[in-house]
Amino acid sequence: MNLPHLSHEERAEARIKAMAARALRSQAKQDLKTGQTTVAAVLAAAPGEAALDRLKVCELLEALPGIGKVRATVIMSELGIAPTRRVRGLGVHQRRALVDYLGRKR
Repeated sequence: MNLPHLSHEERAEARIKAMAARALRSQAKQDLKTGQTTVAAVLAAAPGEAALDRLKVCELLEALPGIGKVRATVIMSELGIAPTRRVRGLGVHQRRALVDYLGRKR
């Protein structure tokens, strides 16, 4: 697939947009880490915010205190969530199962 040739201005716009998306995802993960927000709140906000929709589920879980790469992988395996899944790819039942699972473990 050939990528379209972008002008300097279009590249600058895309760069700014990408930086804003990364900043939003980073802030969401930081808020999860400090307890200022919950996974349920991030999942609820994701459909309206494309940057959160592109967040990988494993990164979402790893942002929680006490959950690292191994535990995140185990949780996703138990819930039947693929390791490469992004938030936008979660079904209604997977979202509910994830929130319920985290609620029981906390």
